Amino acid sequence: MKNKYVNFISDNHLLGCISNLHKSYLKAKNNITKKNFYSNKVDTIKLTFDANFNDIDEENLIQWEVLRQIDKSINNSIGTFHEQVLGGIKGFEAGSLSGYDIRAKDDTLFADIKNKHNTMNSSAAEALFQKLARYANDYKKAKCYWVQILAKGSFCELWSGDINGKEYSHSRVYKISGDQFYALLSGQEDALFKLYKALPVAIKDYLNSTNQCEKNAENSALDEIKSETKTSRRNILDQITFENYSYYLGFDKL
Repeated sequence: MKNKYVNFISDNHLLGCISNLHKSYLKAKNNITKKNFYSNKVDTIKLTFDANFNDIDEENLIQWEVLRQIDKSINNSIGTFHEQVLGGIKGFEAGSLSGYDIRAKDDTLFADIKNKHNTMNSSAAEALFQKLARYANDYKKAKCYWVQILAKGSFCELWSGDINGKEYSHSRVYKISGDQFYALLSGQEDALFKLYKALPVAIKDYLNSTNQCEKNAENSALDEIKSETKTSRRNILDQITFENYSYYLGFDKL
C-alpha cells in the first residue's frame, strides 16, 4: 500500500511523531502559573527596556514573556521530533537517552542532532566531538555525525578545527546539514523537502483524528501577579521584581 505522506517512513510512524510533538505543545502551554513563570529568574531589567523601547504595556509585556518561555520549551521538542522521524527510517533507530540520537542498526553510523547550528558553546562542542570520536574509535566501520537540522548551508564535511584552543580532527567524524542527513539516511536527495511539504496534510489528518474538545487550563501567571498588586500597591513589573529579587540589596524597598 502506497504511503500518503512520505515514502521513507510509514504513515503511522509520522503520525506518531506528530502526536508526541503535539503532547509537548500541550504540556508547554498548559497553565503557566506564577511559580512556573518564576522558575527561571525573570530578567526585569530587560523587561523594563522592552516595555519602554517597544512601547508595550505591562500586561502585554508579561503575556509575551510567557509565550517566549513556551516557545523556548517547544524548540527543544522540535529536535526530538526530527530524531523520532529519522529513527523510523529502515535500518536506523533513535537513541532514546542512549548517548546518541540516531544509530544505524549495524553500527556503521552514529549521530547527534541539534535543531539549530548555534545551540552549543565551545565547551559543549568539544564534548560532542570527543563523544563522536569515541564512537568512531569503538566501532571501526562507523561514521559519526554532528547534525545541524537548521544549518547556514547545505554540506557534509569532516569536522575539524580549533575548539577551546585544541585542534580536533578524525577521519570518520563529520558535520552535516539537516537536508543532507535526511538524504543520507533515506537515500532520497529531497527527503527533508518532502517531509516539509507533507507536514500540513499529516498534521491536519492527525488533528482531525483526535479529540480536540479538551481545553488547556488558562495561563494564570499574570492573574496571580495582578492579584498580588492589589494589596502591595506595586505596578506589575515592580511586583515581579520584588518577588524575584527582594533579597538583593535595596530591592526590599519596592
